[in-house]
Amino acid sequence: MSRTRRIDQTLVARAQKLVATAADIHQLRAAQAVLLPALLGASLEKTAALLGVGRATVPRLQAEFGAQLSGQPILRKSWGGRRHALLSVAEEKEFVSSWLTKAEAGELIVLSTMRADLEKKLGRKIAPEVFYRLVRRQRWRKVAPDTRHPKSDPALQEE
Repeated sequence: MSRTRRIDQTLVARAQKLVATAADIHQLRAAQAVLLPALLGASLEKTAALLGVGRATVPRLQAEFGAQLSGQPILRKSWGGRRHALLSVAEEKEFVSSWLTKAEAGELIVLSTMRADLEKKLGRKIAPEVFYRLVRRQRWRKVAPDTRHPKSDPALQEE
C-alpha cells in the first residue's frame, strides 16, 4: 500500500477558501486535489476518480496549487506533439526549400534521392514512412506523368 501524503494544514485552509470562490474548473480541481487526500485520506487513485482526471494529474494539480499560493510561477510542460522530431519545423522547411528550387527549375525530383540526402544530413538511416510524413507535412505530393496520353491511338502509332 502506498504511503499517505502529508499536506500542510495552512494549505488545506487555503484550499477550503478557494473551493468556495473558485473562478474556473482548473482552480476548483486543484483545490479538491489537496482537500480530498487531506480530509478524507483518499489515495491518488480515488482522488483521480472523484475529480475525473488521470492518476498522474493529481500530484501535478497539488504542485500547481502549492506553487500558486506561494507566488512561484507555474511551470507547465508542453504536452504537444513532435517529441521525437528529427528536425525542427524551420529546418524541415529549409531542407525542402533546397529541393523546391530544383523542382521549380523543371528537374525531376526522386524522393529516394531526397531521402538519402536527408539521411546524410542527419548522419543516420530513417524509415521511408518517416520521410514521407515529412514530405506530406510540407504539402508536397507525388506528381508523375501519365504512361500514355488519354487520346493516343496505339494502332496509329504502330503505322
